[in-house]
Amino acid sequence: MSTAAATAPETTAEGLAHSHVFLGEGHARNERRAWLVIGLCGLMMLIEIVGGLWFGSIALVADGLHMSTHAGALLLAAMAYTFARRYAHDERFSFGTGKLGDLAGFTSAIVLAMIALLIGFEAVTRLFAPVSIKFGEAIPIACLGLGVNIASAWLLSAGGHDHHHGHGHGHADHDEAAQTLTFGDHTLSLSIFEDGVPPRFRLTPVSGPWPAQGSIGIQTVRPDGAHQTFAMIDKGAFLESVDEVPEPHAFSAKVALETPAGAQAQVAAFEEHDHAHGAHHDNNIRAAVVHVMADAVVSALVIVGLILARLFGWLWMDPLVGIIGAIVIATWAYGLVRDTGAILLDMNPDRGLAARLRRLVEADADQVDDLHLWRLGPGHLGAILSVATRHNRDAAYYRAKLAALPTLAHLTVEVSRL
Repeated sequence: MSTAAATAPETTAEGLAHSHVFLGEGHARNERRAWLVIGLCGLMMLIEIVGGLWFGSIALVADGLHMSTHAGALLLAAMAYTFARRYAHDERFSFGTGKLGDLAGFTSAIVLAMIALLIGFEAVTRLFAPVSIKFGEAIPIACLGLGVNIASAWLLSAGGHDHHHGHGHGHADHDEAAQTLTFGDHTLSLSIFEDGVPPRFRLTPVSGPWPAQGSIGIQTVRPDGAHQTFAMIDKGAFLESVDEVPEPHAFSAKVALETPAGAQAQVAAFEEHDHAHGAHHDNNIRAAVVHVMADAVVSALVIVGLILARLFGWLWMDPLVGIIGAIVIATWAYGLVRDTGAILLDMNPDRGLAARLRRLVEADADQVDDLHLWRLGPGHLGAILSVATRHNRDAAYYRAKLAALPTLAHLTVEVSRL
């Protein structure tokens, strides 16, 4: 009953020119931070090793060697940034190099897990076979290591959040997710306005003649199937809905326009942008931060344990805080392995977005036969979509309809007839 009429947008001229660079927005900045922290750790490592050899302190030499493993993990992150940038346009990488940071984060997580095991093993061993501690050397070294780790964490995370929610509240007019709809000669901007007032739809002309009053209506369809129709009133420069738009603002909005040429309709997707489900997370910089934070936590615990052991003679406090530190590091390593592993295995990164994409396509009686959604890099998602329709529509139609989803950076559409 159905006939194949597949259309792959990548076979068009537009598709051939499509960019496959899926690096995060803060890629260059994070690369500079990683190399800067490596320089700091490398300098600290040299000072500790040279100073330890000069003054005959084996504890100082040991901490310097420990700092070398720390710098090695950060070197992995920095090299991942550099490699991803250098080969971003290399055609051998079918979907770009955006996942290289996740691969580096996964590797760092494995290293963290091994460090946690080593610390835990050494701590348990010392719990049953205590060793003498040179408090005069150990405490200052631990304090110095804590200072370096705090400085490293600050350098890696300087400048605030790297992710962008895209929520309209940051705009001057507080329009939420303004979208452009084209109806022949009419080009309209649809948004939800909520600047100190209850949220309402607003339709503003962008180009072309302004449609006659009363010729436009909006109907929303929510994830649970609930429908709501909004009447529009003329406010002069724009049309505004009479009724408020209930929260949450996650639905498809069908805008129907009556013109002399007949009725037309366009569907726009609205979503709650503050639920990004990790789409914007840079797991490479996250792994680097986890490394320095794990070291900082261990240093802080060691300082507490050493002070208590020195004051009260509780030598068991030193291995105990080592066990606690190992558990903390192992927990962070598990979280990194789970998140980066899911990305490397192309798991669906945002089920909510997949559901919204499906609703948006099926709002006009079309049928989604197959859908694959995966992460290409920080802030970039890819999708492969198979649509069955009774209408005379091609892949370009669905590509334009899904352009309202900002994180959808690479879309392949196949269309068949019902």
